[in-house]
Amino acid sequence: MYRGTIDVGYSRDITNTNSRTFDEREAELKKIEEIKAAQRKREANANYKRFAQYNLAETERMIWLALNHPVANAMLFFVVDQMDKLNALTCTYKVLSEALGVSVSSIKRGAKVLKDCDFIRIARNGTANVYYVDDAIYWKNKGNNKWQSKFAANVVLALSEQDEDYQSTVVQGEKIEIFGEEYATGNSVGKSKLGT
Repeated sequence: MYRGTIDVGYSRDITNTNSRTFDEREAELKKIEEIKAAQRKREANANYKRFAQYNLAETERMIWLALNHPVANAMLFFVVDQMDKLNALTCTYKVLSEALGVSVSSIKRGAKVLKDCDFIRIARNGTANVYYVDDAIYWKNKGNNKWQSKFAANVVLALSEQDEDYQSTVVQGEKIEIFGEEYATGNSVGKSKLGT
């Protein structure tokens, strides 16, 4: 909007185009904030609240993955669906196994394919994995925020993996559906599969 320094004072210097009174500057800042608030409101009310950007240059690799490694492909879709705006998700093999309805062994093989073929990076977090999706393939935030892709993640926990004391502390919240399975959000556990 302005280049250089804005001089603010009790009176305006008419020889300086960047000179403002305190009241003028306050009005300008208020107008800027109103514009930003309107932009945030438009973004919040956008038709696409849950979306991920996909790089069409990766289509050939994605087709190869779908045809040759369907479990790994399903895993990638699950991770993309659940990852945060920094392209990361933390969960255990068991969570993926239950969500996708396949064995833990199949999940481990799928994870190896995804890692070896550079679709994702995997880091360990205790008994869980942190999955980082390659931001050259999928991205869940604004394109100019790719630099933020880092070690932060949404955590998805299976209620069945928690001890009984911990399970009893879960406050069941709203129900969500992931790949046709019903889940409940809880204040203590995050997302946990109903009935497990």
